[in-house]
Amino acid sequence: MQSEIKITVTLDDNKIPEKLSWTAPDGGINDEESKALMLAVWDSAQKEALRIDLWTKDMPVDEMKLFFHQTLVSMSETFMRATGDEKMTETMKDFAAYFADKLNLLDNN
Repeated sequence: MQSEIKITVTLDDNKIPEKLSWTAPDGGINDEESKALMLAVWDSAQKEALRIDLWTKDMPVDEMKLFFHQTLVSMSETFMRATGDEKMTETMKDFAAYFADKLNLLDNN
């Protein structure tokens, strides 16, 4: 069995992303637009994370800050599920809360 996730990036003449969309048929997602994405894959041979970070030129900075905050929170939750390390998970959540506080993100929602 296989499952596919497809990411489509439409670029302008200067190769800057104008449109991002993704499709994940198993999740019921079909050509869903997005303004930003962060993708990390693990290269086991090199023991390093390979990353793709893209955002469209019309991604608002305030939304980018929220995107980063929510990514930090979700990474802490994923870290907990993957490692069971409660102490470090709480440290990561504390940092995410600090990040949100410093950017006044919780006041703007």
